[in-house]
Amino acid sequence: MSEVYFVRHGQASFGSSNYDQLSETGHRQARLLGDYFRERDMQFDHILTGDMVRHRETAEGICAGLGLVDPAFEVFPQLNEFDFHAILSAYTAQFPEEPMPEKPSVADFFKRLRKGIILWSKAELEGELPETWAAFEERVAFMRSDLMARCAGKRVLAISSGGAIAMLVRQLLGAPCETMVELNLQTRNTGLIQCVFNHRSMRLSTFNSVPHLDHPQHQALITYA
Repeated sequence: MSEVYFVRHGQASFGSSNYDQLSETGHRQARLLGDYFRERDMQFDHILTGDMVRHRETAEGICAGLGLVDPAFEVFPQLNEFDFHAILSAYTAQFPEEPMPEKPSVADFFKRLRKGIILWSKAELEGELPETWAAFEERVAFMRSDLMARCAGKRVLAISSGGAIAMLVRQLLGAPCETMVELNLQTRNTGLIQCVFNHRSMRLSTFNSVPHLDHPQHQALITYA
C-alpha cells in the first residue's frame, strides 16, 4: 500500500524576531514523534521537506528519534507555507482601523490572519502579494500529483506547514475555500495527516492526530502556533 504521512512542523518561534525556527517545545515535539515511529518500527522510503528552517529542524528531530544517522531529505518547495506575513500586512494596510497591537497575542494574530486569508481566497485582498490564491492551489495540487506519480508502493514522510496541509485536505475533500482557513487554524504542531494513494488518486485517512503526545506528561506540548 502507498501511504504518506504529512507532518506539520513543530512549534515555531512565535513572537520572536525569527519565526522560522523551532522553539524548545518544537524540538521536543519532533523528537517525540520520531520516538513514536521507532517504537512501532515504522520506516520511510522517502523523506520530503519544504525548504524552510522549521521544516528541516522538524525532519532532523524526527530522524533523531528514529535513530537515523545522516538521513537524506528531498527538499520540495511545493510543501512550503504561503506567506502569511504578507497576507497579514496586506490586511492591516487595507483595514487600518484594525491595527495589530504592539504586543499581539496569538488570538490577535489569528483573528486578522483569518480575515486576510478569506479575502485572499476571493481575490479581494489589496496590495502586491508574492503568491495568488490560485497559484497556491496549483502548487499544492502539483505536489500531490507528483508524489502520487513518483512514490507508488512507498511509505513517505512529508514535513510541511499548516496552510499547505490545510489546502491539501480541502482539495482532497472537495471542500470550499473557507474550510482551508478553519483547518489551518486547527492544525497542531507535529500533527499527523495520513493519506493512502495510488497513481490515480489520494484519500484522507486521518487528520491532525498527535499520538506521540497522547500521554498526561506531554499534554502541555500540544500547541497550534
